[in-house]
Amino acid sequence: MVSDMFRTPMPLIPLLAALPAYAVEPMKFDFGGRGTTAGFTAVTEADVYTPEKGYGFDPGFAPRSEDRGGDPVKGDFVTGDGGFYFSVALPPGNYDVTVLLGDLAGKSGTTVKAESRRLMLENVVTGDGQQVSRKFTVNIRQPDYPGGRVGLKDREKGYLHWDEKLTLEFNGPRPCVAALDITPAPSATTVYLLGDSTVTDQPFEPWNSWGQMFPRFFKAGVAISNNAESGESLGSSLSARRVAKVVAEMRKGDYVFIQFGHNDMKRKEADALQVFEVGLSKLVKELQTKGAIPVLVTSMERKAGVNKDTLAGYPDAVKRVAENEKATLIDLHAMSRELYVGLGENLDAAFQDGTHHNNFGSYEIARCVVEGVRKSKLPLAAMLADDVKPFDPSKPDSAADFKYPASPVKNMTKPDGN
Repeated sequence: MVSDMFRTPMPLIPLLAALPAYAVEPMKFDFGGRGTTAGFTAVTEADVYTPEKGYGFDPGFAPRSEDRGGDPVKGDFVTGDGGFYFSVALPPGNYDVTVLLGDLAGKSGTTVKAESRRLMLENVVTGDGQQVSRKFTVNIRQPDYPGGRVGLKDREKGYLHWDEKLTLEFNGPRPCVAALDITPAPSATTVYLLGDSTVTDQPFEPWNSWGQMFPRFFKAGVAISNNAESGESLGSSLSARRVAKVVAEMRKGDYVFIQFGHNDMKRKEADALQVFEVGLSKLVKELQTKGAIPVLVTSMERKAGVNKDTLAGYPDAVKRVAENEKATLIDLHAMSRELYVGLGENLDAAFQDGTHHNNFGSYEIARCVVEGVRKSKLPLAAMLADDVKPFDPSKPDSAADFKYPASPVKNMTKPDGN
């Protein structure tokens, strides 16, 4: 069925990035080559994004319009091959996004990603003449926060997840997008992620992380704010004020998932492990004091870690902190080894190099983390998507059967921390 949301006019206001998210009025866009109805902004394939206009398709990724006649909102849509991007200037915050997908005279298959390839909707299929509406909640952010600014690396400064707009990627075998509704979601639960290259939103194919697959597994009303970055350790994330940004913006009842170890273990000081453990314990206590819910995640193994441990004592240190501070623990270190053994001769199909995963590998790692959430006693478990099923890491999905549309942006440069 098509949501009534796409029939109820709502006024648009100028898009002012300086406004707080809650001050932004709902926005409604009607895609296609024909006119629209009251309350919608008509968007044709020729509408390229400019800062002055505040919305449009990203240059170089314009789709094409198709029109089936009839209803001005449902009858026309945009589609394309290989993925295309639509951006809207917005202030930081959480937003409910509802998309109307499908073709009144054909089939469609649409995957939606947000910002830097963050998976929101996976392969939404419609039959001949069908349209469906799907809703998800997305977090967008900027480096500034109350009292400071994140110290971005030069490499990060052009990334979609740090700019002043929301960018949606529409991809799949035949993406068909008829309409889009964006509404501030100030009451959404935010799940913050802190970590390294195996957690961050990797901006380019073929690299991927579990953090950017994570949003797909939650219902609308949960927003994933991925503050991890390649090459980061706990210490460097503190120094760059990534942790401070999370602490400044989180609210009581929000979650903070923390996964460090890969880069921390590279420190050569004799007391490096002790410093890591003390620092992690201090952070957990601070989060708990402020009413947030920390979730500690032991680092997944490297490809060489199937039969031997490559992470020294760092997973055990995370476990000790979780036990001492009574924080929820997800033992991804153990689950990843089960996963790698289960993959057997297909282990290479999950990795891009010895540390970093590709789309398939990160999807499987994300399923491990989601399984940890599902088994926990956290209220967050009740917010998992309805189609989330139990996952046994020792029985992974088939790499050959994994169908996932690659984004049209590629860079073979290895992430920091390799």
